[in-house]
Parts: sequence; structure tokens; C-alpha cells
Amino acid sequence: MALPENNEVKIKSQKVRGLLQSTGLVGIMTLLSRVFGLIRDVVVANLFGATAGADAFFIAFKIPNFFRRLFAEGAFSQAFIPVLSEYRRTKTERDVRLLANSVAGVLGGILFVITFLAIIGAPWLTAIFAPGFLDDAHKYSLATEMLRITFPYLFLISLTAFAGSILNSYGYFAIPAFTPVLLNLVLISAAVWLTPMFSEPVIGLAWGVFIAGVVQLFFQLPFLLKMGLLPRPRLDYQHEGVKRIFRLMLPALFGVSVSQINLLLDTVLASFLQTGSVSWLYYSDRLAELPLGIFGIAIATVILPSLSRKHAAKSEQEFSDTLDWALRIILLMGLPAALALIVLAEPLVTSLFYYGELSQQDVFMSAQSLRAYALGLLAFMLIKVLAPGYFSRQDMKTPVKIGIWAMCANMVFNLILIWPLQHTGLALATAISSWMNALWLLHGLVNQNVYRRSKGWGVFTFRIVFANVVMISLIYWMQVPTESWFLMDVWARASTLTQLVLFGVVAYFSVLILSGLNLKAMLGGALKH
Repeated sequence: MALPENNEVKIKSQKVRGLLQSTGLVGIMTLLSRVFGLIRDVVVANLFGATAGADAFFIAFKIPNFFRRLFAEGAFSQAFIPVLSEYRRTKTERDVRLLANSVAGVLGGILFVITFLAIIGAPWLTAIFAPGFLDDAHKYSLATEMLRITFPYLFLISLTAFAGSILNSYGYFAIPAFTPVLLNLVLISAAVWLTPMFSEPVIGLAWGVFIAGVVQLFFQLPFLLKMGLLPRPRLDYQHEGVKRIFRLMLPALFGVSVSQINLLLDTVLASFLQTGSVSWLYYSDRLAELPLGIFGIAIATVILPSLSRKHAAKSEQEFSDTLDWALRIILLMGLPAALALIVLAEPLVTSLFYYGELSQQDVFMSAQSLRAYALGLLAFMLIKVLAPGYFSRQDMKTPVKIGIWAMCANMVFNLILIWPLQHTGLALATAISSWMNALWLLHGLVNQNVYRRSKGWGVFTFRIVFANVVMISLIYWMQVPTESWFLMDVWARASTLTQLVLFGVVAYFSVLILSGLNLKAMLGGALKH
């Protein structure tokens, strides 16, 4: 890890900023990433719509992206950060350096082998993750060809996530949070300049994914080097910390990424439905991911290192208070976001994607699945916050058990709902199973006496619900018919949508303040954690 050899640690971790400040920083960076992500999706929708080529690319991109969320940002980060935090508190800097070096070498070696095997086995992977494509030779061969190009992204982005985990552990949240912006910038550039160079233009997007992985990794390395935190990989499979991290990773694969597994299962089943179903789910998932990333993932990113430190210091009450604060913030921000997605589904899809190859039918279909995903948005956010309550204590078994039950429930609901509701049924099944997952996680933390609810939840919940009723009533009253959105130009859509959102936000927070909720005290309370 290239840390100084002397006993005095030259690199001091940034003084842990308040959770609110850190969450705000990560949220802003994530918002920037998601805005560029939406621009990327607008460009892709304009060029490729919901065609066979778009379906093939989304499969080729989703497979390595799924494994990324599973291994890199999911199980690995949740296992690595608590162990790293423990090493920093209880061992020497030399021990911390050896841990980082060994993890870098072992992780890199495993990822290289997986990537090599995946490139060779791309036809089988495509058949597994999109079996419905087997009936369409062109779509299947195109997805397979692009998967061979996109899968190395897993190797590159996993190492990027490893670097980001080190930075997060030392309190440097901005750099890892900004890094995803580069993915979207590269893909936008690829869509504009690379796609025209190929006989099958969508292949240019696949190369964009590969290039983005390289750019993101090499963006973070100079910061690690400057801080003296750059790992020097070594293959030490016997290192105690490495063995513990990978032992923790195995159960975490399910526990942290059940929602991603559920979304992937949606895609697998959607491949059997009519052409466009994969794209409809993708566009609606992307819109649901916007508030999830800004609030849910941002808070989860910040509280995991904080909870790990508090557990290592045996500060049980502070641990519970941190979770309590995170849950209140999720309800404060997540509920209005979910309701807004439900009420504004068609305007959002139309404003962002109704250009070029995307049809009005595609808009209506995407809006249906967006509403279904929105019903589970609050649950998605709660999972992101509740799961660290287990991972920070190095308890991986409990989330695994819960995750397996939730995944089984999702499959049952998929099979029940896909027939009457088609792709919308798949999204709804994911939402239902996510609620089961979130409630089971919460129940477990309460039963273990890890989380103890603070006073004032009843009044707080009433205020939130009342403010949301006022907000949604106002937005519904101000809305124009869906047909009118199709007739507007891009600037009229943007202006009208912005007005609806701003009026909704102002109404929501005004009602909260008038009802007596002290937002400044609530948010400022995070600084104590």
C-alpha cells in the first residue's frame, strides 16, 4: 500500500466529517453521475430505441454490471471495509499495508481468471442470462459478440471499487463518488463518435464500456499514489485478513445484492417476452435508480465505515443512533421520490427518452414498469441502509438467509405475475420481494437489540405522510394530459417537468416545516454521529 515505513503515520485519515456532510457530498457526486447517466440513456434511446440491437446491448452490459455490483461494489466492499477498519484500529500501519497489497494481488488474480473464462464462455453466458434470445439468431450472436467486449469491464471496475473502498475508509468519499461520471461521459462519446464506425453501430457502445473501465481505474490510481495509499499487489492467499475477507464475501454475495439478482431475473424472463421488453425494463430501472443512487446508496456508502468504526469501538448506542438517523433520512427523501415516480411516470419517460427510435407505445410500456419499480423504491433504499447494520459487525449469515428467502419469493411472484402483467409483473415482483427483504432485515436488527428505535417516530411519520399527500395532490392537479407531452418540443417538456418537480419540492418541505418538523435540528443531528 506504499505507506511510510516509520512508526509515525504520515497519512492521517481526514477527520471524520459529519454523516450529513459526507452523505451530501456523495449525494451530489452521485447526482452528477446519474444526470450524465440519464443523458447517456437519452442518447442511446434516441439512436437505438427499443430495438433488437438495444436489447442485445443491454444484456451484454447488464451481465458484467451485475457481477460488478455483486463482487465489487457489493460483497467485496461490504467485507473489505469492516476488516480494513479493524486493521487500522488494532494493528500497525505495516499490517494495514500488507493487507491491502495481498487483497489487491488475490482479487486481481481471481478476476483475471473469471474474465478469461467468461470471454471463452460468452455464448453460454448469453444463453443463461437471456435464454429467450436463442430463438433469434441475430440477437443472440450480437449479444454474445458484445459480451466478449464488455466483460473485461468487470476486471477493471472491480479494481476501481477496491481503490474506492480504501479511499472511503480513510474518509475520502468524493473521488470514488465522482468516478462513475466517467463511465457515462465515455459511453456518451462512444454513442456519438464510435457507433458510426461499425457496420453494426451498437457494437460501438460495447467498446465504450471497455474503454470506460480503463478510464475509471486509471483516474483513481494517481490519488492513491499521491496519498501514499497505492497497493503493491502480492499473491498471498494465506494472509489472515485476505482469508477473512473472502470468507465474509461468500455469504455477502447474496445478502447485499439480492435486489440486483432480482433485477437480473427480471431481464432473464423478459427475454422470453416480446421484443422491447428488456429495453422497457432497462429504461424504467434507470429512472428508479436515480433517487436510489442519490439518497440510498449515498447514505449506505457513508454509514458503513462509520458503523464499522463504532462497532470496533463497542459504541452500541452510537451504532443504533446512526442507523436511526439513516432510516429517518431514507423515509424523508425516499417516500416523496417514490410517489413522484408513480405520478410522473409518463412525463418522465417522455421527457427523457421520447426521441428518435422510441415510440409512444414504448413510453407507455416503460411507464408501467417504472410505477411497479417505484412501489419498491423505499424498500430498495432501506436494504442499502439496513444491510450495513449486519456487514459492519461482520455478520454475513443473517442477510444471506434473508436474501435467499427474498429471492425465492421473487421467483414465485415472477411466475405468478408475468402472465397477466408481462414485463410490468416482473418489476412488481421485484418490488414485493424487496419489501420482504427490507422488513426481515429490520426485524433482525431489532431482535438482536442492535437497533433501538429512538423517540418521536410516530409524530415524524405522520408529518412525512401528510406532507406527501399535499405534494402529490398539488402535482396531480398541475399535471397536463399525457397526450400533450408527446406534442411538446424538448424545451417545453423540460420546462413543464421542472416546474412540476420544483412546486412539489417546495410544497413538501414547506408543509414539513409548517407542521413543526425541525429539519435543521434533524439533519444537524447527523453531525454528532
